[in-house]
Amino acid sequence: MADESSRKPPVLPALPPVPPEPGEPGRLAEDDRGNITWQWANEDVLQADDTAGAIERLRVLVDPKLDVVDDDGTRNPIRDNPKGLKVGYNPYDSGSLGKTARMKKMDLRELSKWIDAKRKVEESGDPEE
Repeated sequence: MADESSRKPPVLPALPPVPPEPGEPGRLAEDDRGNITWQWANEDVLQADDTAGAIERLRVLVDPKLDVVDDDGTRNPIRDNPKGLKVGYNPYDSGSLGKTARMKKMDLRELSKWIDAKRKVEESGDPEE
């Protein structure tokens, strides 16, 4: 029986509810299951379930010191990593693996014309040689 009781995690006592400080929109609190939730201040405007209450809750949560800045994407340019194909793939430092230069495709019709011309030259060559 001692083994069965040791398998259960210990139950921590719930924190007593503390009202938010005056002027604060709310605070972090613990619900009956132990999950952390946001406890709104006891203001009628913040507790309203209508559109005005939702707007007021969003207004209170937004920090006026924060600004949205567009990212131009030039902070981390992709650099070449020629060793990546030989050493191995590192997803955190892979960079651009680089492509090997392709050989120009060979025109097989031109090749067969060249082979035929070579055979004709060999056949029509001097018998003295």
